[in-house]
Amino acid sequence: MRLEGTSLKKDFMRFIVPSIAAQWVFTLYTMVDGIFVARGVSETALTAVNIAMPYTMALFSISILFAVGTSTVTAILLGEKNGKRANEVFTQNIVLLAVFSVVITVLVMADLERAAVFLGATERNKAYVLEYLRWLVPFSAAFILSYSFEMLIKTDGFPKRATMIVTTGALLNVILDYLMVMRLHMGVGGAALATGISNTVVIILYLLHFFGKSGVIKFCRFRIDIPLIGREFKNGLSSGITELSAGFIIFLFNQAIIRLLNEDALVSYTIISYVNSLGVMAMVGIAQGYQPLVSYYYGQKRMERCQKLKKYGIAAAAVLSVVYTAVCMVFARQIVSLFVSADMPALMDYSVNVLRIFSLSFLLAGYNVVIGGYFIAVEESFAATGISLSRSIVALTLCLMILTAVFGGAGIWWTPLMSEDVTLAFTAVMLKKYTSAPSC
Repeated sequence: MRLEGTSLKKDFMRFIVPSIAAQWVFTLYTMVDGIFVARGVSETALTAVNIAMPYTMALFSISILFAVGTSTVTAILLGEKNGKRANEVFTQNIVLLAVFSVVITVLVMADLERAAVFLGATERNKAYVLEYLRWLVPFSAAFILSYSFEMLIKTDGFPKRATMIVTTGALLNVILDYLMVMRLHMGVGGAALATGISNTVVIILYLLHFFGKSGVIKFCRFRIDIPLIGREFKNGLSSGITELSAGFIIFLFNQAIIRLLNEDALVSYTIISYVNSLGVMAMVGIAQGYQPLVSYYYGQKRMERCQKLKKYGIAAAAVLSVVYTAVCMVFARQIVSLFVSADMPALMDYSVNVLRIFSLSFLLAGYNVVIGGYFIAVEESFAATGISLSRSIVALTLCLMILTAVFGGAGIWWTPLMSEDVTLAFTAVMLKKYTSAPSC
């Protein structure tokens, strides 16, 4: 069984390093679009990519919701040596997501303009948003299925192969972005098309693995199991909320910025949202990386190993969060310069300042995300969902309302730090409660 090696610590590193890399690569898909659009079209067009981002993240949230839920159940079944049932769970998940993908694509394409307005398109950037969505939405299935396959190939015991596949897709995306935006001058539509094509290629590579002979998990005949869908939904809900929250945060902040600041500040927030995604997804990489291991040993009732893995996860999150925050503080100007040209000094200085404020939230986010991931792995869905809801919707919305009411537009940039602080208190309470329980 590829989930179990000779050293628990080595297994932990073997799973989280490729997982973090894969999460970063997924994030870089949109970030690369932004860089090429900013340089090849305009800063206004860059805001269109940001406005459309919640749609992409909503697709990923659906994928993660079922991928994490399926991965948890599958890993537990593999720990129980029930491979046949694990294959049935896997196959039902992929078929279900394929159906969802078709429904979503048809509904959004039927009224694309309303979708663009709902996401926050303004008169200044509406044409760009529509162009980006027109080329992006037809590839919705590729977005949903690619992330689910990436999660499940790790559960199959091949984390490095998952990283190689998503890296191949990312490199292809860079090449296609350059050709379509910089050389063929296809604008934001070209950037969206490049992302869609690269994700489709990734799907093909994943299918080659699951139809091949090297793995344990395979496609098979199955009967629809409604209670299983409910179990997967419950287990994956917190991860789905975490991913959806990233899009919700962008949507919420875009509205607040337009209302309290100006459209130039949208450029600053677009840059911040990319940096924030890289930071948060690194923590998600730790959580999802060690989740199959925790679930596997949980299925074997070897709780001492689950506890050790939890400690490893917390330590990794602590180190990574400090390093990432330091990088954002020290290299803020260099990061901003990737998107903003030197002939816009006022926008450059403002963006650098707010990026440094925003990055302080990374110091706390890792702990909340990784502990939430542990609760998912041992099927403590109440605690996991509570943590995700707190940091993504409840605490964030309340903190945004309070800080903007007191400090105006300046309060927007301090909201994530205060929200993560509130969530940290809730996480500590949940950890204390469930650590003392026999199941954890």
